[in-house]
Amino acid sequence: MSLKPASPLPPAAPARAAAGPGRPKDLAKRAAILDAAKRMFTQHGFEGASMDQIAAEAGVSKLTVYSHFGDKEALFGEAVRAVCATLMPDDLFVADTTAPLHSQLADIARAFFAMITSDEALATHRMMMTPGSDERVRQMFWQAGPERTVRAFSAFLEARAERGELDVPDVQRAAKQFFALLKGDLHTRMASGLCERPTPAAVDAHIDATVDMFLRAYAVRPAPAA
Repeated sequence: MSLKPASPLPPAAPARAAAGPGRPKDLAKRAAILDAAKRMFTQHGFEGASMDQIAAEAGVSKLTVYSHFGDKEALFGEAVRAVCATLMPDDLFVADTTAPLHSQLADIARAFFAMITSDEALATHRMMMTPGSDERVRQMFWQAGPERTVRAFSAFLEARAERGELDVPDVQRAAKQFFALLKGDLHTRMASGLCERPTPAAVDAHIDATVDMFLRAYAVRPAPAA
């Protein structure tokens, strides 16, 4: 959350000189459906949320939901992708050669930590961990969320390594290590309801310590003397 990723939406047709009046309305309906889906899946889980509920919450017909997203699985995957794209947009992972590496890593870390500790993300995590939860749903969630984030961060690390700022033999492994460090035991305890949300100062300290450790692990070291 075994199932292949939901098929991407077909590319939009080129805009005509005189667009019909229904075009903006269709985009608004799509956004409303996605917002409703995020709420319903968070509150009721994948199995508990029905397409009827999502349609009613969005104020559209069930036929409209199907016409935009095809099926429930595709809608779920698109809802997860939409949340990730909002909280961790693609431009966050663009290697800015004018910005200090530490500050860019801290920005990525802060966005990731805010995302995984949001109420919606914690509820979804608990849903994924429930015994008997559907493996297809867990696979869809993984492909639309964590897998996408690791790919984007791996590309960022590769760009920085090519500039000689990092020594990263395996960028995918390093990306996974970075996010695992950020989660730490704090995320596990929050998901288990064993601790309150940390203060902003505590979050900053956690992020700085994580980035510092990551940079020490993958710093470019001088070649040994001959």
